[in-house]
Amino acid sequence: MSQLTSRRGLLFGTAAVSAGALLAGCTSNEPKEEERAADSQPAADDKPGKQVTIGFAGPQADHGWLNAINENAKSRAEKYEDVTLEITEGSNDTAAQIGQIETLINKKVDVLVILPADGKALTQVGLKAMRAGIPVINLDRIFNTPQAYRCWIGGDNYGMGLNAGHYIGEKLKDKSDARVIELAGLDNLELTKQRSQGFDDALKNYPNIRKVARQAAEFTVESGQAKMAQLLQAQSKFDALWNHDDDQGVGALRAIEQAGRDDFLMVGGAGALSAFQAIEADDGVLKATVLYPPSMAASAIDLARALGQSKGIGGLAEFEIPASLTLYSAVVDKTNIEQYMSTGFK
Repeated sequence: MSQLTSRRGLLFGTAAVSAGALLAGCTSNEPKEEERAADSQPAADDKPGKQVTIGFAGPQADHGWLNAINENAKSRAEKYEDVTLEITEGSNDTAAQIGQIETLINKKVDVLVILPADGKALTQVGLKAMRAGIPVINLDRIFNTPQAYRCWIGGDNYGMGLNAGHYIGEKLKDKSDARVIELAGLDNLELTKQRSQGFDDALKNYPNIRKVARQAAEFTVESGQAKMAQLLQAQSKFDALWNHDDDQGVGALRAIEQAGRDDFLMVGGAGALSAFQAIEADDGVLKATVLYPPSMAASAIDLARALGQSKGIGGLAEFEIPASLTLYSAVVDKTNIEQYMSTGFK
């Protein structure tokens, strides 16, 4: 705060001197250029600065996307000489994760990055950190109150469904009585509901398209295979499938191959390497996937470092990092697969 106050003081002082000089009469024909806030904004960059210890706590990496979250955080922290990363083992048990975060609070880390196994259940420990003077970057699964974090960064679940729906809609817009089906994730998760809502809203723009079936899987290969087999048995003819998750999509593709079906197009979700490779090969039903990028963990480390060094973000005029950042769910197909291949997670 003192740094920002002194910076503002300089700005106001410059303005006052300039105004006084104008009132007294010009002593030079060369006007003094007034310093503007946007020009003096201290943006974070790759140059070493103040040492920052970042605590990172996430759920157990029992899913390809969650493992990629951890790897993105670690590799980003290693990029900076001025960052020390304290990373927990990770747990899906809320009590265990709360204990891990409390340990980081007791270590007095400078900033915390938390991807809660359950945002609602971990809200109180986020509040505890903030009250202890440790700012929190809330990653993806959001706490119940903004008081529990300084900045939230995460994916756009509604936008993911919206973009999947528009991609399929554009592919089928000239087909009369087009039929689509949906293989969702866990229905008890809010993110699943948001993805389905976005998909349904997008399809409303295409009156020739009907969603004729939906099954909820569990974000696992096994559940994807079982639920896809049920959909294929129940639906003898359809034109497109949207699958919420590329991990469960591995199982879905197995079921499709076993059924000998190739009469529809499939769009996946998240951005797994296996999905990218299938899209690049272009020898099956999978034609595109909608991103939910685990690179958000690397961006969370960037935000935590900037926060710990009292800096803003390059390209933005503000002195502080934003209060929230929602990532874009890009559609990756054979037209742009080369650009995104390196971001695919295993």
